[in-house]
Amino acid sequence: MVKILIVDDQELMRDGLATILNLRPEIEVAGVASNGQDAFEKAGQLQPDIVLMDIRMPVANGVEGTRRITSAYPNIKVLMLTTFNDSELIFEALEEGASGYLLKDMPTDAIVQAIMTVQSGGMVLPKELTADIVREMRRNQPAEAINEVPDSVQELTEREREVLAKLGLGLNNKEIAKELFISEGTVKNHVSNLISKLELRDRTQAAIFAVRYNITTF
Repeated sequence: MVKILIVDDQELMRDGLATILNLRPEIEVAGVASNGQDAFEKAGQLQPDIVLMDIRMPVANGVEGTRRITSAYPNIKVLMLTTFNDSELIFEALEEGASGYLLKDMPTDAIVQAIMTVQSGGMVLPKELTADIVREMRRNQPAEAINEVPDSVQELTEREREVLAKLGLGLNNKEIAKELFISEGTVKNHVSNLISKLELRDRTQAAIFAVRYNITTF
């Protein structure tokens, strides 16, 4: 059973989601919180496996809440619940250690599947949503802010760049292996190598790196 904490400043949203998810035998809702600071305090008290975190909240938003939780409690994972208009904040939250994101209006089954994916060590970056959000970001940012690729990318092999591009599309190791016709073990090695070369923390940061610098089209 996965123990979760639900964070949203709208009482109807958080209590409604808690009620629905508590009906699932694989999930236990340990508690709810109304902002990022409240989430940080409740996370310390309840020690959930996963925090479902809204982004736009008073006192401390979801990005700040994610930063505090992942810094203090690295074993607690954070999954963002967002709206499409939160594109920039989504990437900030991912850079602070969130394990992925979902739109609030997704079906319950999709939210449960995402929770189980994160619990098993995976990352939730819906490919279609990520592509839409990237397009939105490019419309709102100067081209030079996106295309200014760090020099460290030149240290990657061609295959590592291919794997990095697939990470940016939200693919897991099995999916990358299938698309590139290589083994999952080989993919895992490439991911470890590129994370080291780019001096990133984990595969989530690698995925966001690929998105921010337009490497998803490799």
